[in-house]
Amino acid sequence: MNYYKTVITEVGPEVADLLEGGVLILYADGAPPELAEVSVLHRVEAARADAPEVGTQLRIGEIGAVVTAVGPTAWHKVNELGHVVINFNGSAVAERPGEICAQSVDPAALLACMHSGVVIEIADR
Repeated sequence: MNYYKTVITEVGPEVADLLEGGVLILYADGAPPELAEVSVLHRVEAARADAPEVGTQLRIGEIGAVVTAVGPTAWHKVNELGHVVINFNGSAVAERPGEICAQSVDPAALLACMHSGVVIEIADR
């Protein structure tokens, strides 16, 4: 069952630098230019009101990672603004209330699949 499904529309010029540190920022289309520079802009296709649970699968194109933590305000921000910070640090506790943590991934492989038209999903395994 899908919690979230969205399609990448644009990748900001500073996304690669953040990915090297294991951080991905998503914003819905229409984000202000200063936020768009560091973000992957996307168009939401489906979103559930309830937050995903730990153990849920995050897929970005062919790259997959298990969700390890969901901050207390993260899902509200996803549903209201299409905004979330995904930290690929494998942490069991989100350091910031608006972030989702997931298993580590290869930053170069993740960057390689970041382009317009790629689907991002959060779904049960």
